[in-house]
Amino acid sequence: MHALLVAAAALWGLASGAAVPRAAHRLAVEPGQQWRPGERPGWRGWIGPPATVRDGRPAVLAAAICAALAQRVGARPELAVWLLLVPLCVLLARVDVAVRRLPDVLTVPAAAGTALLLGAAALFPGHTGSWPRALLGALVLGAGYFVLVLANPGGMGLGDVKLAPTIGLALGWYGWPVLFVGTFLGFALGGVTGLVLLTARRADRRTAIAFGPFMLLGALLGVLLGAG
Repeated sequence: MHALLVAAAALWGLASGAAVPRAAHRLAVEPGQQWRPGERPGWRGWIGPPATVRDGRPAVLAAAICAALAQRVGARPELAVWLLLVPLCVLLARVDVAVRRLPDVLTVPAAAGTALLLGAAALFPGHTGSWPRALLGALVLGAGYFVLVLANPGGMGLGDVKLAPTIGLALGWYGWPVLFVGTFLGFALGGVTGLVLLTARRADRRTAIAFGPFMLLGALLGVLLGAG
């Protein structure tokens, strides 16, 4: 039964991840633009890759992440929430790497949707988290990132602040130690990557590096650790 769950999660990751290139093509635009010029914000624009985008890597990545989550979390109510978040997080990471921004059209619904879905998961038996603590985690992490932006506006952007509540919800669900570890891992991974790029002379101190992917990777590692 567990193997079937992992296989089903991987198939979901493949199917949902296949839509990421199309969505990223629409959203990877400069600040001040919501959609790529010539695109319409209707639902049809999200379906299928455009002729100029042929990339199966997001689908493979989403499948691997979904399988890992299913293997670790098992048949618990919160697994459905994590699986729904995976393609959205892969999309956020791809857009951030491409244009160094995290669109409000993704970050704001992600936070609201995660809060509501975790609240629903808490109503079912077998869950291993706390919804009130998840809400507090979102508040704490969002406030913490906001303070960091105020202290060092060039260090990160408001998109990171708007992504933080979603990460706080996921990590806070499993506990404060998990919230700390997942947040720390995000900063540590970002810092190590920056040092490697500096050492290899692929970047300098003024080079902007997308931090959203590191936040998301730290959150994933935190959830995998916390779900055990």
